[in-house]
Amino acid sequence: MSQRGTGEPIEQPLLLGWREWLALPKLDIPAIKAKVDTGARSSCIHAENIRTERRDGVDIVTFDVAPLREHSRFVLHCASPVHDERYVRSSSGERDLRLFVRTRIEVGGLGWSMQVSLADRRKMRFPMLLGRSAMARRVVVDPARSYLTGRRLPHRYRDLGLIKRKQRIAKP
Repeated sequence: MSQRGTGEPIEQPLLLGWREWLALPKLDIPAIKAKVDTGARSSCIHAENIRTERRDGVDIVTFDVAPLREHSRFVLHCASPVHDERYVRSSSGERDLRLFVRTRIEVGGLGWSMQVSLADRRKMRFPMLLGRSAMARRVVVDPARSYLTGRRLPHRYRDLGLIKRKQRIAKP
């Protein structure tokens, strides 16, 4: 069996559903809901306020991510070296020039390095799209199932004290 992240085939691929919670620890994102999409070549994350600057000879991109749709005011500020800049064809057929960062994905107790583009996904149902390049030789997808790696990942935000539990009001 080869190691994750080497690009070599593995004996037992990870089974994912069509939507999953995953983490991007290098971007300090403990949980984000992603659509697992074998029809999309590249992965993408919803990013706002994208800015680039040069630091010590390296191009750095800073951006904001709202990882929880139900807490849209909760925003994480991220920074990463720019890995690449290239055109991506969206699901609507439009070509956009996008910045890519290289980061680590963790899902189902496993982790590996991947590239992710930064784009406006405000109108999309999921703030992240996990594309087939990031899954190749590591993942098998069951399109009839969801959250095969668990639903507890978003609770990390509460555990870290980043968001508060919603107050429930008893009905009379």
